[in-house]
Order: sequence, then structure tokens, then C-alpha cells
Amino acid sequence: MNAGELCKREPVTVREFDEVTDAAKRMREQHVGYLVVVEPVVADGGYEPVGVLTDRDIAIGVVARGVDPRALRVGDLMTRDPVVIEEESSVEEALNEMRRIGVRRLPVVRKNGRLVGVLSMDEILETLAAQMSTVSRSIKNEQRLETELRR
Repeated sequence: MNAGELCKREPVTVREFDEVTDAAKRMREQHVGYLVVVEPVVADGGYEPVGVLTDRDIAIGVVARGVDPRALRVGDLMTRDPVVIEEESSVEEALNEMRRIGVRRLPVVRKNGRLVGVLSMDEILETLAAQMSTVSRSIKNEQRLETELRR
């Protein structure tokens, strides 16, 4: 399994010059706390991630500082040049990158750098939990079958 298979496709995106209030509204409407800041690539119609903006960025950079959010653009708060993971990368590589930079989400890109989706710890944990459940059921079934055979 790789990052591209697990990631959420169609990530919620914003542009660098969008107002922070619009970004916050988009977060609320889409029930997310993480937006990928993108620039369109005219040549192929794709999008290239140039940053990320989190609800925490807004809380710390606007609310905690008492700044008027209408005076700010996404580019004022976003983390520029985000660490990304290629869609063919393993989940282990993605987890290592997340741990290295201390984040829970990574934009997933194609080899050409175009945005594919966002991989989060949530998707990874859901997949691991499902796999562990399958292993557990297999063990229980094995025990049940062995008990029946020994009667």
C-alpha cells in the first residue's frame, strides 16, 4: 500500500491571496483543519502545492495575537514550501516524514509535483486498525477450528 492509495483525493485548497476569513469559512464548511495552498499549472490544468494552512495557524497567528483577520491573506500565515510525499511512496516513508517534521498530514503529489491529495494519520490509523482486526479475526477463527477438530 502506498501514499496515493490511502490519501484523500480532492483535497480542500485555497490560493495564497485568498482572505484568511474565506479560508476559515472553507475549513468550517468542509469540516477540515488543513488546507493546501496551491498555484494552478496552466500547462496541464493541475495544481502545485506551494504551502499549507492549518486551523492552528489561524488560532495562533490571528486570534492569539488579536489581529484583524480581514487584514490578512492566506500567504501571511501559511507554511511555505511544504514537505510533500509522492503518491508511489510507501506509508512507512510518509510516517517517517510526518515524524521528522512533526505533522499529522502531508500533501501527496505525482512525480511532476501536481497535487493528488492529502494523507493524514487518520487514514493510516484506519487502515492499520482494519488490518489488525482482520488478523485478530483470523487468529480467533484458527482457534475455533482447532477446537472443533480436537473434539
